[in-house]
Amino acid sequence: MLLEGFANLSALAVERASLAETAAQGELLQNKEKLQTALLSSISHELRTPLASITGVLTSLEESEKSGEEKSRFDSATRLELIQSATGQARQLNRLVENLLDMTRLEAGAIHLNRELADVQDLIGSVINQMQERLCDHPLQIHIAENIPPISIDLMLIAQVLSNLLDNACKYSSLDSPIEIWAQVKDNQAVVKVRDYGYGIPPEDLERVFDKFYRVRHHALMVGTGLGLSICKGFIEAHGGRIWAENNPDRGVTMTFTLPIHL
Repeated sequence: MLLEGFANLSALAVERASLAETAAQGELLQNKEKLQTALLSSISHELRTPLASITGVLTSLEESEKSGEEKSRFDSATRLELIQSATGQARQLNRLVENLLDMTRLEAGAIHLNRELADVQDLIGSVINQMQERLCDHPLQIHIAENIPPISIDLMLIAQVLSNLLDNACKYSSLDSPIEIWAQVKDNQAVVKVRDYGYGIPPEDLERVFDKFYRVRHHALMVGTGLGLSICKGFIEAHGGRIWAENNPDRGVTMTFTLPIHL
């Protein structure tokens, strides 16, 4: 009788475990479907604007070239302006694709660090050179301490982090407002800050801005896929560092990340 009781209890335990596993799998599937829906919605929204702009530019150029009347054709200055507009939109599309690929790698746990010793000043200079056109509307102020030793990092990934932070600073601040980059050593960590003088972040959103697909709502202003900062967090944490956001005392936001100097 006692043995039968133990058997029944064991059967109940197995059944409960099976139900719990089924429920967990169902929740996991539901979360995955929500993620896929959010991804599809975000991508479709972000693709429409640059694709429409590029299509509009190409259509206008084509109609201009097909025009039989010389006065109906665009002059060289107008053509250049249209081409530059399409080029900018193409870069935006390329950044979107890069972010999606990076997020896929992070979700799959496929981030493998190709570490090399890098100079922080060279890293910052390289990213600024690549983003010259993007940054041209913002006076750039750079403050780099002289005592920062070379750090062991995956240069491409940390360059992507800095690039994303600078791109965000451009998005969420008005034209001609300055952007500052600070780099120093503190507690055996390399500390890099990107400060803008833009719209700031609502206090309740400061922790959430690094969540996937989360976008801060600045009244009518809401741009991006909500992936850039999440990718930054993944890359920095893979290096054993931290990243966070703080509102400035006056206006704007400072994004800070740290990287260990000795591993």
